[in-house]
Amino acid sequence: MAQEEIHRHNAGKLLRHVHLGGAVSRTALAERMRLNRSTIMALTTELATAGLVREELPADTGRAGRPSLVVRPDSGQVYVLAFDVAVDRLVAARVALGGIMLDRREAVRPRAGADLDRVVEVLARFGRQLHRTAPPDSVCVGVGASYCGMIRPGDGMVRFGPDMGWVDQAFGTELGRRLGLGLPVSVGNEAHLGALAEQQRGAGAGFQNLIYLHGDVGVGGGIIVGGKLLDGDGGYGCELGHMVVNPYNGRPCGCGSHGCLEAEVGERALLDAAGRPADQFGRDAVRAVVDDADRGDPAAQEALHQVGDWLGIGVANLINLFNPGMVVFGGMLRDMYPGAAAQVRARIAANVLPVARERVRLRTSALGDDATLVGAAELGFSDLLADPLGVLTRTTR
Repeated sequence: MAQEEIHRHNAGKLLRHVHLGGAVSRTALAERMRLNRSTIMALTTELATAGLVREELPADTGRAGRPSLVVRPDSGQVYVLAFDVAVDRLVAARVALGGIMLDRREAVRPRAGADLDRVVEVLARFGRQLHRTAPPDSVCVGVGASYCGMIRPGDGMVRFGPDMGWVDQAFGTELGRRLGLGLPVSVGNEAHLGALAEQQRGAGAGFQNLIYLHGDVGVGGGIIVGGKLLDGDGGYGCELGHMVVNPYNGRPCGCGSHGCLEAEVGERALLDAAGRPADQFGRDAVRAVVDDADRGDPAAQEALHQVGDWLGIGVANLINLFNPGMVVFGGMLRDMYPGAAAQVRARIAANVLPVARERVRLRTSALGDDATLVGAAELGFSDLLADPLGVLTRTTR
């Protein structure tokens, strides 16, 4: 590797440590990166001059000798725009280094079918507002977006979004064009980005093997293996919601199959099992069932038990296949899981190999409804973290 590439790699690695981990001493950075202290000093000085990090004296440690300077992300110089397209909401945020949410906008998304024009129009308007209200000396270094569908890597094309009827919609290209910032929009699947966010900043921080299940109208999933997202040959891997769990008399699924995990545990499955009419839907309706179950309503409790059993079958299969250290429940499943946990754990006890289940932890998302938005922000930062000084030079020309 050429010296310039080594330098770029080390600068990006150092910035990533600070961006994800927060304040850290030069000494700790030298130990983590296995570099000498003079190299760390040169890198931090360079990044500080560029406005990407700050160096400060630590609080009084009570130790004798000269203290090691603490390096922390500078949240004032650069930011990314992050967008999240869920079935029923549109969110945009301006996010600083360190993952700090500086400003945000949100709108309801009607369930109105293939709505590319409206989605892009709303998000582009939000993005332009966030850009205009940013400090004049700050720089937008990337744009990331999360979408609830199957995304073609590279150009942000939504190949298939079954819940809203999107097929081959040029979401990333259109959003970038209407934003007018001269920056490409990196687009990822919402559950994949949620998995990365929980592994980097949420309930699964520090875990190298993790499964994230995201509930919306349906169910998506992301699998982290050895610290990396498992994405498949074409980028369409880990469609966990379309794992068939009930092949004989399963509910119809939006993908055209029957008995998929999302058909058996998704929003409509819970509401139907609880006897709720078809005109009740959305997160408020799901939370109403959960609240009724907590108050002792037998129909709501039975609905959670039924859905929890199918969820447990899916989770048991995933644990046997991937031996994760943690399974995280996000989105709508974050609300449902506490009332369904007994059934999930019973299925794991009955159907998972003992050596695979003995260490696995089950958790709800620590990032809540922002997990996929946080993942979109990290996608926006990916180029900067790969080549901090090069990206900053290109975006400030």
